[in-house]
Amino acid sequence: MKKLLLVAVLAVFSVSISAQGLKGTWFAGGEISYSDVNDVKSTMILPVIGTFVSPSVAVGIGAGYLSVKEDGETSDAFVAKPLVRKYWNITGPVYLFGQVAAPLMFSDGVNSYGLQVSPGIDIVVTSWLTFETSFSIFGLNVIDSDGSTDWNIGANPFNSLTDRKVGDLQVGVKFLF
Repeated sequence: MKKLLLVAVLAVFSVSISAQGLKGTWFAGGEISYSDVNDVKSTMILPVIGTFVSPSVAVGIGAGYLSVKEDGETSDAFVAKPLVRKYWNITGPVYLFGQVAAPLMFSDGVNSYGLQVSPGIDIVVTSWLTFETSFSIFGLNVIDSDGSTDWNIGANPFNSLTDRKVGDLQVGVKFLF
């Protein structure tokens, strides 16, 4: 009877340990991008930090810098990007995630507010390092420029039709601590 009780206690304890998962774990990563399309050059540096608030939900924020050079003029902006991610374990170290982010950009005379929805894959390499990839499937952007407001919606459904473009693929690393 004592052995059965001991096994039951150990089983309950091990289930409660695995149920904790990544809860309370902090992560750091970010985005670095450079683009040169039609004589418009842009550079963005956006470090991201966050924490797992449950075993499968993470919240975070990125804060960084965006520079755009067009026709010899350069404009700089402060970028903030709060985000929420939901993870689903597929098998072993492979996770799918869905991310909702609200990118905010502030510069002289132009402010931008948005909403992005992105799916992705996260592969856990070690207890402190993961590789991830994602792409945007939906985006809403509102631009307030010197009293004038403009908005646009972009949807990039994942299908094989050549007239539709899948959002830009992003690949990166994430450090866990």
